[in-house]
Amino acid sequence: MNKALIEEKLGEFPLYYYDFIDPNELEFSDRIRYICQHDCPMYGKSWACPPGVGPVPECKEKCLGFENCLLISTVTEVADIANIDETLDTRHDHEKITNEVRDVLRELGEKPYILSTESCAICSRCAYLDGLPCRMPGKMHPCVESHGINIIPVLEKRGLDFQYGSNVVTWVSLLFF
Repeated sequence: MNKALIEEKLGEFPLYYYDFIDPNELEFSDRIRYICQHDCPMYGKSWACPPGVGPVPECKEKCLGFENCLLISTVTEVADIANIDETLDTRHDHEKITNEVRDVLRELGEKPYILSTESCAICSRCAYLDGLPCRMPGKMHPCVESHGINIIPVLEKRGLDFQYGSNVVTWVSLLFF
């Protein structure tokens, strides 16, 4: 891994924050998955969400199979954080940046495994609902929480808040390689 070259390239993106973290630093918990199952309307509807991503122990094993993890974050201000449509619309910009960082890693010979925001929204109807394999496995990124990852301790350790104000949306992606 050429960390200096990656950092040089990262300077070209409007990232709020980035850091290389040890995958072993991540906290995996069935409590996070419980929240997905009971509070998220996408549970059971997408390959990017549980149970489609597999059980937490398998997700943990997959993530810990990588030596490196790049955490990237963007922030966006919205007029009204309670307006879920407006808030979710800002996600597309973060996903675009995540894909551009993915491309940088690929150009450097890496094969990143990416966890990002919310549920995948590439297809109008996920193949998961029809019992078919994902149509876009190279583009689809499961969400961080789908793998049972509690990202808050990692952010707190770096002095980052998840909430920066009443109308600021914070997006986080993890790129394992």
